[in-house]
This record gives sequence, C-alpha cells and structure tokens, in this order.
Amino acid sequence: MKKIYFACAITAGRDHAHVYPKIVEEIKANGMHVLSEMFADKSIDAAKGLAAKQGMTPADVWKWDLDWVHESDGVIAEISQPSLGVGYEIAKAHEWNKPVLALYKRQPNRKPSTLIVGSPNVTLFEYDDIAETKPAIANFLRNL
Repeated sequence: MKKIYFACAITAGRDHAHVYPKIVEEIKANGMHVLSEMFADKSIDAAKGLAAKQGMTPADVWKWDLDWVHESDGVIAEISQPSLGVGYEIAKAHEWNKPVLALYKRQPNRKPSTLIVGSPNVTLFEYDDIAETKPAIANFLRNL
C-alpha cells in the first residue's frame, strides 16, 4: 500500500480545516495509507498547534513530519491557507524527488506561491468546491 503525506496549515491558521477530512477520506478511498491523517482533525487549535495536543516539542514535530515526508510515496498538500511549514514540507518533498499535488481553493486577492507552482515536482489543482478535487486526487494517486 502506498503512503501519502497530507500537508495542511496547522499553526498558520485553520481557516480551511473543514475541507481537510474530505481530502483525507478521498486519499483513503483510493486505497492509500495517509501517514498524517490526524492533521485533518478539526479539533486541532491553531494557537496551540498539534505539538501541544500530542505533548511534543517543536523539534519532535520537525523530525516526525519530515520522517513522514521522506517515507511517503507522494505528498498531497492543501495550500489555500499560507503556511511556512507546508512550504517547507513541499521543498523537502522536492529535494527528495517526491511528487506533490497542491490543492488550492480560488480566493479573491490571493494566489498560491509562485515558488510552489513553479516547482517541477508540484501539480497545482485549483478548485471552487472541494468535490472538484476528487478526480485530481485519484489521477495523482493512480500515477504514483
């Protein structure tokens, strides 16, 4: 079974957290194991982040997340909420030659980072409704 790292904003803000469980469900529906499934937990508080919830130090989180990115067969990132951490994870995925699907909800006066969009390892999919991402997720996973 292939392993997917799901990346999303945590301490940068949880404005789009309502779509995270739907993305994780779709990844699993395509027969993949989601290493970071807990990131989709809507009860995670942005101010406290996951580290506090899990009793982890920032160094623990850094190691934990990057071990998962390295172990994964690919990364699916929801990038609508700008996050330095997600950008860092995408950069490491690029360094380790991991394909990335970046999902971005179209928003007025905001665009995804040019550095992420320009990466040869990143496929960007812009959506208006999260249901539109299903075929893009399935296609990305099929081509891993």
